Amino acid sequence: MNPNSEAIIEVDHLVRRFGDRAVLDQISFNVHRGETLVIMGGSGCGKSTLLRHMIGSMKPTTGSVKLFGEEITGMAEREIERVRLRFGMLFQSGALLASLTVGENVALPLFQHTKKSPDEIEQIVKQKLEIVGLTGFEDLKPDEISGGMKKRVGLARALALDPELLFSDEPTSGLDPIMTAVVDELTLNLTKGTHMTAVVVSHDMTSAFRIATRMIMLGHGSIVAQGTPDEIRNSSNPEVQQFIHGRADGPIPLNVSQEEHKDHQHVRPRPFLGARFRFHHKHP
Repeated sequence: MNPNSEAIIEVDHLVRRFGDRAVLDQISFNVHRGETLVIMGGSGCGKSTLLRHMIGSMKPTTGSVKLFGEEITGMAEREIERVRLRFGMLFQSGALLASLTVGENVALPLFQHTKKSPDEIEQIVKQKLEIVGLTGFEDLKPDEISGGMKKRVGLARALALDPELLFSDEPTSGLDPIMTAVVDELTLNLTKGTHMTAVVVSHDMTSAFRIATRMIMLGHGSIVAQGTPDEIRNSSNPEVQQFIHGRADGPIPLNVSQEEHKDHQHVRPRPFLGARFRFHHKHP
C-alpha cells in the first residue's frame, strides 16, 4: 500500500454508544485506494457496528466518517444513496431475493440505478456471473444453488455497477475450505486486477491473511492492533496472538454479554426499488 495514495475511507475518532456502553470508542483509521483492509475480532467486538457506520446505515454518537472525501455522518438519506452508488456490498448471507432468479438478482441495481436497456443489462449480468464462475446459472432460483454459489451471486451483484470500493461482511462464513479459497481468489483478482479497494469484516484467519494488505483487530470497542499481515502475525500483543491462533486460554474473555450480542446482528440489505421485472428474451 502506498501511504501517499488517496484515502477512500477516513474514520476519525468514531464513538458509538448504546446506553452507557461504548461499542466503538475513539476509532480512527484510513483506507487508501487499492488496499484490502480486513477488520477482525471476536463476537461483539464492534465489527458489524463499524461496518454499518462506514456504509452510512448508522450514525455515530460522535466522530466522523468520510467516503471518497465526503462526510457522510450528517448526510440526508438521498445524499447517502448517491455515495452508495460508488461502492458494492457483499452481505454475509448473500442476501438474494428468493422470488427472483440468479440473473434477476444480479440485475437489480442496474435496473434501479441506470437507464440501460434490458438487453444491455442482460449482457452485463452475464459478464459479472462469468467473473465469479457462474456462467449459465442465470435462470436458477437461489434455493436451487449451494451456499457458496449464493455468495458468488451476491458478489456478482455487488460488482454490477463497477464500484470503486467493495465492502464484504463475513464473505467466507459457513463455507468449506475449498469454497473459501475460491471466494478469496475472486477478491484478490478484483483488487489486483481492477485496483478495487476492499474492506472485509472477517473472523476467518486463514482467509484474512490470504487477502489482506492491512489488518485491524478490534477489542473492547477500540483498535487493539493494526498493521500488515506480517506485523499482525508477529505482534507481541497477547490478545492478538490468542485470536489469530484460536486459543481458549488468554486475555480475551470467553463469555459475551447480552449487550455485546446486540452488535453482532448482521447488516441487513436495503430493499431494492423496482424489483419487479423479468429479462426480455427475444423469441425467434
